[in-house]
Amino acid sequence: MLTISSNPNNILEVESYLKKLDFDFAFHSEKYADILISLTEAVNNAIIHGNKNDESKKVHIHVREKDKGLAFCVTDEGVGFNPSRVPDPTCAENIECCGGRGVYIMKALSDDITFEDEGRTVEMYFDLNDGMV
Repeated sequence: MLTISSNPNNILEVESYLKKLDFDFAFHSEKYADILISLTEAVNNAIIHGNKNDESKKVHIHVREKDKGLAFCVTDEGVGFNPSRVPDPTCAENIECCGGRGVYIMKALSDDITFEDEGRTVEMYFDLNDGMV
């Protein structure tokens, strides 16, 4: 588990955390990239949107083995949000809007994604056998 304060500079700790996991699990390079991008987006959203950059609030990152892969949970201490209300950034009326891209990216890159605890927790699952060489 990794816990960081809600300072955007702490996102660098996410990559160090993932590199340690890579040592144990030897991710395929494309899967590593998908996990890193998704995890960075989730933590960034937790810091900025969930915890409103309040450094007294924490972001918790937990990983567990699940089926043939890993599930990453990112939890913030904010008020939560309704993920079904996030606008689709690919719709014509939202192309120039700045919201919703992070959730869209996480959904596209993970093999499964769920939001829990009124949107304060996102769980992203990555199948480690998918796309292996």
